Amino acid sequence: MPSLYKPPDLPRIVYLCNEGDLKRLSHVQVLKCLLYAEGQSNRRALDYGLLDPRLGANKRDELCATCGLDYQTCIGVVTKGTSLSYVVHDIFRHAKARVDDYVNDFAKVITENAELAPVVRKGLEIIRPGKALQLFSKIPEEDLPLLLMPSDSQWMTHPRNLIVQRVPVCPSAIRPSVVSEVRSGTNEDDLTQMYQWILAQAATIEEDIGEADQIACLDNLHAEFARLINSQQSGLPPVQDHKFMRGLLQRLAGKHGRFRGSLLGKRTNFTARTVISPDPNMRIDEEYHHGSGNCSELGTPGTNFPKVCIPVHCAKLLTYPERVTDFNLNFLRSLVLNGPNNYPGAMFVSYKLRGERKRQAEASGTSDVVKRFLASERAREDVAKYLQSVNFFADYLQAVVKPFRTFRFNPCCCTPFNADFDGDEMNIHLPQTEAARAEAKHLMLSLKNIVSPKNGEPLISPIQDLITATHLLTLKDVFLNRDQACTLAAQLLAGNHLGRLLSLPKPAILWPVALWTGKQIFGLILSPHPSTGIKVNLRVPTKSMYSSKGSEMCPNDGFVLIQNSELLAGCVDKKLLGGGSKSSIFYTLLRDYGREACADAMWRLGRIALFFLAHRGFSIGLGEVMPSSDLVASKTALISRGFATCDDYINQYQMNTLICNPGCSMEDTLESNISQELSKIRDEAGAACKRQLHPSNSPLVMAQSGSKGSFLNISQMIACVGQQVIGGKRVPDVINGRSLVHFPPGSRTPEAKGFVGNSFYSGLSPSEFFFHAMSGREGLTDTAVKTADTGYMQRRLVKFLEDLAVAYDDTVRDSRGDIIQFRYGSDGLDPLEMETDTFPVNFIKEMEHIRTSYDCPHEVGMSAEELELAVEVVFQLDAFRHLDSRLCSAIKEFIHNSVCPKIRKWQEWCTENANGSNLINQNERLTRTQLRIFLTHVKEKYEKALIEPGTAVGALCGQSVGEPATQMTLKTFHFAGVASMNITQGVPRMREIVNAAAKIKTPLICVTLTDPFSASLARQVKLSIEPTRLADISLSLSQCLTPEYVYVAIKLDKKRMDRRGITTPQVATAIQTTKLKKTKISRVTYAKDYIFVYPVDLNALETVVKLVEDVIVKGIPGVSRVVIQQDKGEHRIFVEGARLREVMCIPGVVAERTQSNNILEVEQVLGVEAARRVVIDELLAVMEGHGVEVNVRHVMLLADVMTNRVSISNVLMR
Repeated sequence: MPSLYKPPDLPRIVYLCNEGDLKRLSHVQVLKCLLYAEGQSNRRALDYGLLDPRLGANKRDELCATCGLDYQTCIGVVTKGTSLSYVVHDIFRHAKARVDDYVNDFAKVITENAELAPVVRKGLEIIRPGKALQLFSKIPEEDLPLLLMPSDSQWMTHPRNLIVQRVPVCPSAIRPSVVSEVRSGTNEDDLTQMYQWILAQAATIEEDIGEADQIACLDNLHAEFARLINSQQSGLPPVQDHKFMRGLLQRLAGKHGRFRGSLLGKRTNFTARTVISPDPNMRIDEEYHHGSGNCSELGTPGTNFPKVCIPVHCAKLLTYPERVTDFNLNFLRSLVLNGPNNYPGAMFVSYKLRGERKRQAEASGTSDVVKRFLASERAREDVAKYLQSVNFFADYLQAVVKPFRTFRFNPCCCTPFNADFDGDEMNIHLPQTEAARAEAKHLMLSLKNIVSPKNGEPLISPIQDLITATHLLTLKDVFLNRDQACTLAAQLLAGNHLGRLLSLPKPAILWPVALWTGKQIFGLILSPHPSTGIKVNLRVPTKSMYSSKGSEMCPNDGFVLIQNSELLAGCVDKKLLGGGSKSSIFYTLLRDYGREACADAMWRLGRIALFFLAHRGFSIGLGEVMPSSDLVASKTALISRGFATCDDYINQYQMNTLICNPGCSMEDTLESNISQELSKIRDEAGAACKRQLHPSNSPLVMAQSGSKGSFLNISQMIACVGQQVIGGKRVPDVINGRSLVHFPPGSRTPEAKGFVGNSFYSGLSPSEFFFHAMSGREGLTDTAVKTADTGYMQRRLVKFLEDLAVAYDDTVRDSRGDIIQFRYGSDGLDPLEMETDTFPVNFIKEMEHIRTSYDCPHEVGMSAEELELAVEVVFQLDAFRHLDSRLCSAIKEFIHNSVCPKIRKWQEWCTENANGSNLINQNERLTRTQLRIFLTHVKEKYEKALIEPGTAVGALCGQSVGEPATQMTLKTFHFAGVASMNITQGVPRMREIVNAAAKIKTPLICVTLTDPFSASLARQVKLSIEPTRLADISLSLSQCLTPEYVYVAIKLDKKRMDRRGITTPQVATAIQTTKLKKTKISRVTYAKDYIFVYPVDLNALETVVKLVEDVIVKGIPGVSRVVIQQDKGEHRIFVEGARLREVMCIPGVVAERTQSNNILEVEQVLGVEAARRVVIDELLAVMEGHGVEVNVRHVMLLADVMTNRVSISNVLMR
């Protein structure tokens, strides 16, 4: 076991080889540039060359001259090259940079002491490597610490080792020669070619050549040696034929290097791979018991039931080294007796005995190790394309061995793996140590990772057929007789549930025949018998069927009401069953009754739902999407009306009568109006489909239940495909002003811009098919590019945050012990345990659960005043005295604002009605016992939600923030409410934030006005911010030449100036204060509507004419545009540009409520705390814009890491 842990003080694996070390390592010296002996047909490697047989075997039929092994087993021999006449090592520049930083401190001393300045002089002398070696050799050992090179360090023994005298030559095994079967000769490795160039330059230097040629050869030798170390560094001369050469650094570093590409978990032993398939009969995780310890049974007594099923073929190939103890002696003996050919069995033991297998089994002692087959192990499984952040945890599972040839698991577990059973394959790895098994059991079991650490929402949940079947089962017209009800209930009696009790509820209809509803059978999924003690209480509307009125009496049966595990109203859908929702049934079970109850309910749902669906039948055919004649007629009329409206917009545009939207050009307004009209056509066509389809229509059932597809897909199949979008706009004109050659140039009609009026059932015309293919191609391209970008971004985030963890003093620290947060998320709560977005307890839901589960019929309900007093009394008890102050405040606020007003309302009603006292006992009643139970549950949930010390919050943050980026796009979207303003969103914006980009693509400032309801103030502030150029307010500009003067006369437009609040003296002052005044202008005068600009000479006249029009007369330079947004009479101003400081100083602007999306600008103007707030807000806004929910604590941690060094740091700087 001690060997499993790394030593506490691991030295750095960095070493600079000196001359003595190289002599000890070398076996032969390479002296010749040639590789093969001349004049021989078999091309024998030349002695003392780079392919010398003593450096390792290089051909199939040859042996190494040093070790005698063939080319497959010989690891090669390191040797040394010829003398290089001294070359500076490439690492010297890095060591010099460290020393320069150290010397800069002395430079400050010199500047502060003027008397030392005459003594310190700078000279210029070119020092060749030979001279540098002489100087370095004279440095004594005791002076090395002054050069930041400790004399006792193994990193650098002495500065003289920075001058390379001989180059180590790599063995032939890592630079093999490739023999061509097509043509004669060989293809040599890049390293071999670079060694040849170094040897050639060294040989040239040894010759009797001139000093100038020798210096040139030395420079070439330096370049080739630097290329050998790092072939991608700048300044190297190009290679012939522009071939990319891989140096030593390229072979080690990067994605395809030896470390990341070959060593970091890419390929391991004890792995298996095959196709995956679903098996709904398997539990996601449960205790599995069998009667005896017979080895013919699967696993050992009391082991956990698996999540994945392993084929016998794989189980007989994967072995585990289990040490024999007194507890497993008999079990392992039986495995040894079965041998390697029978399952379960053992492959071999750690020793060899002569004789029969029976003698080996009987002789096994407690110190032996048996390599047995995989039986019931914690195996690590992954799928090649999974991207979910929880997979780092959820991909550890327990295996059971069964027949057939595929890995099988419950379909509820598909989401963590992103598996879809369309040919996907998975890998499993069998851990080989007890420590790895223990970690997998306690940290990575799927049962402990039902919810996602990203936001605490359930991740393991029913999908597709399970949701469809449950939706059909709980429809209000589903009735079952006794045989059918008992058959469905009997599906729960399987596996280790054979002996459990079932309680069939009383039938909903007693006469003329007993009938049970599907809702009653669904209640058995939640609680099969009262002895389980499970009482689920839930009130929530469905996603698509709720009519927004009537609550439990919704006419569409779209409001779900569950009391004490009985479904009283509503038809369940994905919102109640699937993942991604904290209002689901299984999330309620998980929070109130634990993981095991949740896993049991998922298994019961799979058993009943799929059995019901198989016997009911559910299929989809062409007749399901066949439109009726009435639907076709209504669709045709709808499209005709919409096209007529679009033609009207086009006519207004051509006649310049189209009214522009605020901040938009006429062309942008036209496109916006047409897009809105075409979207309305598609939506109304979909609504017509929904009205005319029968409730039993299979696509409609799937869309309503949320199992697959949407109403938009139904509309596209039956009615109308709709507008095709490319780059967030309609199809652009690309061929001579046309989208396709089928349409006239400049056509803006819906047909010419990508509107598809046909459905998939009726078929698309050729032009519509082409437009549809263009849009689909864009989606595929975005997906391919996005996967690479987001994958690299997530890797950088994880590396940036990987060492952050919660310490035992509740702080978040890095590996150096620096404090990042004084308390994780400012409250110390785990995102995994949040029932709401911000708090670990949903007070309303918990209160309803307590009232329903604990009736307390013999107690009298408290009044509002008694309730508030009782809360104060309970908080004084010993069990509640040390509660967190924030929790106490939240409870008091909930009682005061939510519970007490309802109680007072019912009390007032009771005083006006004689029978009110009976009703108050049934509605909004809260007794002292219920209050105490409520506070106890809240206290337990809050304490459970406190994050545990040692939690790797950094890695969780990196995955939680990086993984949602895969759901984002790469496009720029319109700003909400302002159609003309494009801002960067999705992956590009997220990259700007995490990189802390100095220049962002779309800087935006949101301005709040002192009087937001004043339109005149909004226009005034806009004119003060928006830059006005001289060309915007001038009518003409003329050049005047007289015998005495040369000047430029500018005639001003007084009407435009009056509208913008500009005077003639302001224009003259603006021209005088520009850079032109210093270089090209001598003076500026004005008279009424004219400005006269006098250049310094005639040569400067043309320059003044070109530049004077761009002079900013009023406004803030650098601002590209200003737009006023009006929403319900309230005005806001949006400024495009990075001028926050100037905008905040404009009169009429509320500076403390003005926001900018430029992080570095906010940091420079308002400080690092304001920049931290911007990082949090911008990240949350980007994710919210794409429907992605991430707990704010992850974003806060990332922002704190980026700003904890007083200034902003990106993910590459830490």
